[in-house]
Amino acid sequence: MGWYTEHVVDTGRAPALFALVGFVVTFVLVRSVTRRIRARGETDRPPSPATGQGARRRTLLGDVSIGGVHVHHQVWGILLVLLTGMLEFRYSPGHPWSEVLALLFGAGAALALDEFALWLYVDDVYWSEEGQRSIDAILVGGAIGGALLLSASPVGVTSDGSQSGWVAYTVTVVVHLALALVCILKGKLATGLVGIVVPVVALVGAVRLAKPPSFWARRRYAHRPHRLARAQARFGARYQARWERVRTLVGGRADDDPPRPAA
Repeated sequence: MGWYTEHVVDTGRAPALFALVGFVVTFVLVRSVTRRIRARGETDRPPSPATGQGARRRTLLGDVSIGGVHVHHQVWGILLVLLTGMLEFRYSPGHPWSEVLALLFGAGAALALDEFALWLYVDDVYWSEEGQRSIDAILVGGAIGGALLLSASPVGVTSDGSQSGWVAYTVTVVVHLALALVCILKGKLATGLVGIVVPVVALVGAVRLAKPPSFWARRRYAHRPHRLARAQARFGARYQARWERVRTLVGGRADDDPPRPAA
């Protein structure tokens, strides 16, 4: 406990640690449950009128409905994030209650972001190709949570309090945020968001090629066909296939994905 107190509690990283733990554990549990429900739905068959066989099995795992309306788990996540935020802003509790609120906040964030695609498309696309946007949101959220845990300052630098120190601090922050903005303009939203917390990520993302459909590529590569060709090659079918494998590994196969051949 001495190491934990010295390196986590005393440095102010305890809430970030508990929020990340709540986020990861909740996402793993929720995806496990939803994949189990989906698998059960694919194997269950309606009962035969002649034999009565094939009825659905009774189980504790199932969708939650209130008054005949299916309540998505993002609702509970949004409510949990709002509740923990209000309690933190109002009472600002110290150790250990700040860690408890952070744990619940991380759990609520995971519940909400796991259905991020429903926010985006305003439709139940959980298991569709569009629903994979939720996996992107989860990966970005986890990366930002990990970066906040490892970094003492959200922008990677601190000021020593002197006038020259504040000038250097301001310049560094402006340059750093500008690099993160360049990443976003290049179509690398995840890189830009993570780069806000980790300066080296923003730098690498800013100097590398933009994605072909991005604002940066449309404005800067229009008269540079060789750069556009390089960008299309880098972010082509192989790049998309790699990301699709990661999404499938983390969140499960979408309904409109081609099924994998049997071993």
